[in-house]
Amino acid sequence: MVESKPMQTAFIKSTRRLLTALSVGLGIALAGPAIASEGQHDAKDITFSFEGPFGTFDRAQLQRGFQVYKEVCAACHSLRFVRFRNLGDPGGPSFPEDQVKALAAEYKVTDGPNSDGEMFERPGLPSDTLPSPYPNPNAARASNGGAYPPDLSLITKARPGWFGTWRQLVDNIGGPQYVYSVLTGYEQPPAELAASAPPGGNYNPYFAAGPWIGMPKPLNDGQVTYEDGTEATVDQMARDVSAFLAWTAEPKLEARKQLGFTVLIYVAILTLLLYFTKKKIWARIKH
Repeated sequence: MVESKPMQTAFIKSTRRLLTALSVGLGIALAGPAIASEGQHDAKDITFSFEGPFGTFDRAQLQRGFQVYKEVCAACHSLRFVRFRNLGDPGGPSFPEDQVKALAAEYKVTDGPNSDGEMFERPGLPSDTLPSPYPNPNAARASNGGAYPPDLSLITKARPGWFGTWRQLVDNIGGPQYVYSVLTGYEQPPAELAASAPPGGNYNPYFAAGPWIGMPKPLNDGQVTYEDGTEATVDQMARDVSAFLAWTAEPKLEARKQLGFTVLIYVAILTLLLYFTKKKIWARIKH
């Protein structure tokens, strides 16, 4: 019994360290919103059709969102993880096959080398990725005053929108709200901050590294003409392109939710079977 005391003491110390670490982590998580609110606003709390465990993408919204990206965002931002053929996926915008081919053919893609060892341009194919607007990062920075426009393929995964993970845990959302908030969050700076504006800076308190952002306000009412006749307000365009970028970041979202629901049903049935099996086996044993 005497030999077990050092082990007990070590166990108690380890438990205390673990509890201390958990307490500190919880304190940081709870303090996160308060710390962030001093220099940045939380994302606007808007809703999307794909929220929650049974949410799905709105196909018409994804198609409108692609149109906004193509006509507005693609001038500066790339989508290097998206191929034209993905635009026809059943879980995504679901463009018809002939339309996907037509969309791809509108772009010029650098290919090669050919038999002469030279690179050449050709019309895009459904198997191609959406081309970047710049040939290299240095050209991108030179065209944007030194700022590098990020690739938007995974932007809604990289920007949670809220500090902490509660909303992401409950509704599986966050990044789309952040994108929407930045697109609609341009404001006149307060008088005390206006004098300190950096060259080319635009005041946006929703920007994660803000409040000054190098990107000018990208959306204005009527900037695009939706093919389905939807009124192209700033709010509508921001919602649509945010939903589209949520899909590019997680194109298998609907399949994942369906699989998860199937697994939960399987686990529930298995739990019941194991429970009744246990009852039957242990019923023979008298206490």
